[in-house]
Amino acid sequence: MEENKYRYFKRDISWLSFNYRVLMEADDPHLPIYERIRFLSIYASNLEEFYEVRVSERRGDIIKKNYVDESAETSEESLENITREVNRQQRDFYRIFSEGILPELRRQKICLYQTGQPEDFHCEFVRNYFNEEVFPFLSPVTIQKGVRTFIRDRRLYLIVNMRNKVTGAPYYVLIKIPYLKAPRFISLPSYNGMFYYMFIDDIIRANLPLIFPGYDVDGCYSIKISRDADIYIDDRTLVGYREMVNEIKTKVGKRKIGALSRFMYDRAMPAEMLDYICESFGIATDDLIVGGRYMNLQDLIMLPNPVGAELEQKALSPMRVPYLDETGSIFRAVMQRDVLLHFPYQSFDYLLRFLMEASFDPEVEEIKITQYRVAENSAVINSLISAAQNGKKVTVFVELKARFDEENNVNAAERMEQAGIKIIYSIPGLKVHAKVAVILRKDGHADFAYLSTGNFNEKTARSYSDMALLTCHKTLIADVDNLFSTLERQTGTPVYAHLLVARFNMTQGIVRMIEREMEHVNAGRRGYIILKMNGLHDKQMIDALYRASESGVEIDLIVRGICCLIPGRSFSKNIRVTRLVDMFLEHSRVWYFYNDGLEDLYLASADWMRRNLNSRIEAAFPVLCPKIKQEITAILRIQLQDNVKACTLDENLRNVFKHDNRPPVRAQQAIYEYIRKGSF
Repeated sequence: MEENKYRYFKRDISWLSFNYRVLMEADDPHLPIYERIRFLSIYASNLEEFYEVRVSERRGDIIKKNYVDESAETSEESLENITREVNRQQRDFYRIFSEGILPELRRQKICLYQTGQPEDFHCEFVRNYFNEEVFPFLSPVTIQKGVRTFIRDRRLYLIVNMRNKVTGAPYYVLIKIPYLKAPRFISLPSYNGMFYYMFIDDIIRANLPLIFPGYDVDGCYSIKISRDADIYIDDRTLVGYREMVNEIKTKVGKRKIGALSRFMYDRAMPAEMLDYICESFGIATDDLIVGGRYMNLQDLIMLPNPVGAELEQKALSPMRVPYLDETGSIFRAVMQRDVLLHFPYQSFDYLLRFLMEASFDPEVEEIKITQYRVAENSAVINSLISAAQNGKKVTVFVELKARFDEENNVNAAERMEQAGIKIIYSIPGLKVHAKVAVILRKDGHADFAYLSTGNFNEKTARSYSDMALLTCHKTLIADVDNLFSTLERQTGTPVYAHLLVARFNMTQGIVRMIEREMEHVNAGRRGYIILKMNGLHDKQMIDALYRASESGVEIDLIVRGICCLIPGRSFSKNIRVTRLVDMFLEHSRVWYFYNDGLEDLYLASADWMRRNLNSRIEAAFPVLCPKIKQEITAILRIQLQDNVKACTLDENLRNVFKHDNRPPVRAQQAIYEYIRKGSF
């Protein structure tokens, strides 16, 4: 067999490159200090989940000898590369925190203590706070070899090295920080115009003699661990919804005791102490990640801002849509023409109005909708319950296997079911990730469809950049209704006129459009593709893009996260990769094909990841209205012109800013202005 000439970035190292791009925002002195702190927190939170899921999965595969994509040797090497890269990034993380964040806070008259001993003018307050608010909740445990003490994931611990004052006997003691009983950052009295805050960790450090009278404390160091938080539910073996729910609840409960995937320790910890801790807790060398004095710094997002809004990123208020407001009725507006909504640039209220109008319209007979990630106290769910109470037939597909949202989705499904809503539950062996809704009316009146790149979730709609289409297009509506028949297992192999649906016609449709661009180039015409997505991992799709590049098709990729395609090689010389990180999370998936000037454009729920194209139900839908097509194309071009927040991804997986001599274009602000000035 001929060796594949194409090459690919490793998925996990590519993801770490993306997360490092997030960290770069925390290092940007042009951003307000609390925006920089927010990105530092996001970086830490992302990395926590990476270890809970991806690294845990890799370790599990090695233990089970389940080598799907790699040999045993390569899998071990990949873990070593992950550890090496994370340790490199951690050095930058703590450098940014200590040399960038802390000095800027102090310049803004905010002091976040970096020592276990407060200034004299705070000593009494710290001692009193400790005695009243912290000490009652501490339960120190002596660490002994052969006696395992369970360490919770996502929790902070201190390990104290001390000696008996009389005998000189050494002891190591573990202290769990009582995070539920006190905030991470304690506000201290202001002094000489400065605001002071102290880590709860340091409140404890400053009072160790009160905890351990009769002992000399030689040192106190932070540790934390990450555990396997992914859960595998083989729902193909389960009988009925109730059995699935019970299995989910059981597995979610076991997240807290999953296998260890990371042990993070203070770099100042003496080597002999680290050796003792590792031996006592059974921690392997390749589990070790070097940290600093403070961990769980995703908590930084909770650091109070005593100064005011000038230290934060100025929020872009969600805009109203004049056409919808002037028309009054969402239904009447959509009957006249398709409507494209941009979240969070425009208000999510229009989806809620759309559902509420459906719940009261006497002509509406049925509402069908998918739910992947349900917001807590969801207004969307309330609207659907209202529709059911008004006598509408409401059908909701709820994906119970949405990672980290399993319990919330179960609770929402049970609440809807109690209100008389028909619930379709997870399909065995698959996840349903499509974001679609259809409203069917009586006697041939106009039906409506809502198709989106993002979830029906009002919380994420405030920070995730997504697009949603409201349409009366009969063939699209028939396709969406057909998709729900598939979800209800009422059809065999469905046929879709316009929708591209993963596992049925999506991959074939994408490849066909890529090859069509190649045919145009071979005929002497232009071939051009713009693809925007969160992740690009599927090798079949990457190979199709490599072949298109070799044939002369120009390709612009806007990939926020994982990108396994390597630019800058002979087989990818016509491919450019842009990574855009800014105040909103880029979440929309947009596929543009020039098609000899006809310009085909799709919006989608799917990334080009192997799981999305093969193990999920995803939906991509064409934009058929010429003016909306022009609008989306203009937005794509704004993003490609960004020279403030955009980076190119080079052949060594580095994020290289597109800074140049052109007038500055910050895409998200420019898009906001574009929409405000009167997009269609």
